[in-house]
Parts: sequence; C-alpha cells; structure tokens
Amino acid sequence: MVEVAAAVIERADGSFLLAQRPAGKVYAGWWEFPGGKVEAGEPAAAALARELHEEIGIKVVKAYPWVSRVHVYEHAVVMLHFYRVVEWRGEPRAREGQALAWQRLGDPVLEPMLPANGPVLASLALPLEYAITDAESLGLEGMLAYAEMRLQQGLRMIQVRDKAFPERDLLISELREKAARHGAKILVNSGPVAGDSADGIHYTAAQLMKLKARPLPVLSGASCHTVQELGHAMAIGLDFAVLGPVRATATHPGAETLGWEGFARIAANASIPVYAIGGLTREDLDNARAAGAHGLAMIRGSWTG
Repeated sequence: MVEVAAAVIERADGSFLLAQRPAGKVYAGWWEFPGGKVEAGEPAAAALARELHEEIGIKVVKAYPWVSRVHVYEHAVVMLHFYRVVEWRGEPRAREGQALAWQRLGDPVLEPMLPANGPVLASLALPLEYAITDAESLGLEGMLAYAEMRLQQGLRMIQVRDKAFPERDLLISELREKAARHGAKILVNSGPVAGDSADGIHYTAAQLMKLKARPLPVLSGASCHTVQELGHAMAIGLDFAVLGPVRATATHPGAETLGWEGFARIAANASIPVYAIGGLTREDLDNARAAGAHGLAMIRGSWTG
C-alpha cells in the first residue's frame, strides 16, 4: 500500500487547484490534486505540507482532514488521504515543470483526470451544511419561512425529517419548489422518493443496516452512530453519512454522545464525506472540520442558530 497525501486547495470563489503530472512520471499528462507520497513514519498532514512546499511553493496554514480513498492502479495500490486546504501562504507556482489550473465545480473537468481523483469531485459538490427540518416545532408556515430565508442565504441541502408531521407531503412539495429556485437539494428521511418529489433519500441507521446494496440511483445518505454503521454506508457506496450525536440533543435524550474525540476516531479515513450532528450550531463548523467532518448536519442549529 502506497500512502499519498492529496490537497484540495480551495480559493474563496470556490475554485480548487489541479496539477498535471509532468513528463517522466507514471500517468504523465494526467490531472490530479497536488500532493505526494507519505514517507514511512511520517504523519499524512506533515507529508501534505512538505509536498505542497516542494511541488508548488506554498506554506500550508490551515488544512482539514477529509476523505480517504483506496485505488488499485496497474503499478500500485494507493491510499489517498485528502485534505481541504483553505489557508496558505504564497502563490502556487509549478516547481517541477507541471501545468497548474484552477477548476470550478460545474465547469468542464480537465481531462484526462486520474481515476482515483475523479470521484472526489462529486463529494466536493456537497455543501458544508445539511439542514434538517423541524416542522413539528415550527409548524408548516414557520418551517417554510425559515427555509426560504436560509435558501436565500446560501443553504443548499435540506433533509425532510418530521415523519409524524400531518402535512409532511405538502411540506416536501413546498420545499422542493423553493429549493429548485435556488439550486438546492431536498432529501426525504426514510423515503420514498418518487418522480420529482425529492432529489434524494436519507436512510435511518436501522434501514441502512438492512441494505445489501445501494438501492436507488439518487443522492443517498444515512445516519450512523458506530464504526460498523459508517463502514456499511461506505461499503454500499452511499454519497455521504451523518455521524453522531456529538453532544446531547433534545431529539435523542439519554443517547450516548461521541464528543469530538469520538467523532474523529470513527470518521478517520472514511471514504465518503461525513457530517457531524448532535447539539451543534453553525459556530461549530471549524471544530467539526478539524475533527474530519465534511460539515454540519443540524436541526435547530440550521433554523434558529
């Protein structure tokens, strides 16, 4: 197993840096995320900082651990540890004769792209906040009003939870219409997803563990509380998972909490993005990402935080 530290270097405008492998290297001319091999005994974060300085002349100031993916090439089996680099010093410049390019999600992808890097682009498209409805507390009109406000502020993914809410179908329909105007996604907890009623499905932990394979070709996530549940979500190829509770919550009173240390231990080296959930607010985003979370999943924190 060859371990590699790879960087998603992100500018404020949402673009990220790609590098073209130079002549003389395996897969010369193919595009990839910058980075390089982790030396024996070297922490992946240290390898990332060293390789980025050597390859493109920048000093990493802030980088969050993200996803890790294994890919089998003809010449080696590679484990790529991806980091999202959001702050650095210096202007990236080619120090090894490689071409560099800033890529934006939604633009035509530079080709050819290394196979191990391609799936990461889909994960990058997931927003940092995953809001979960609370219509049972806010009421239909209150929930829709909060959703409209947050969509205008940039919220781009909402899960309709509220399983016992009497006007749930209307809530889904109204939210779907509002989300479509803002380019946002609506997922339904426990399904079903029929026609244009929603963009995806969110499985409970119990539903997840009964699945033998990914059943629907739509955006799919699941709630997880343990290593086994997260491992199963990864094994069947879901798009993301939600892991918690990090802190005590009113929706799951008495549930054992993970804390950030427990969250980081379970989420470490996950191959899919993992959202942190449980008693969190938007102010927890930095702590969550430092612990390896893709972002935050919140009920009250999304609407009243």
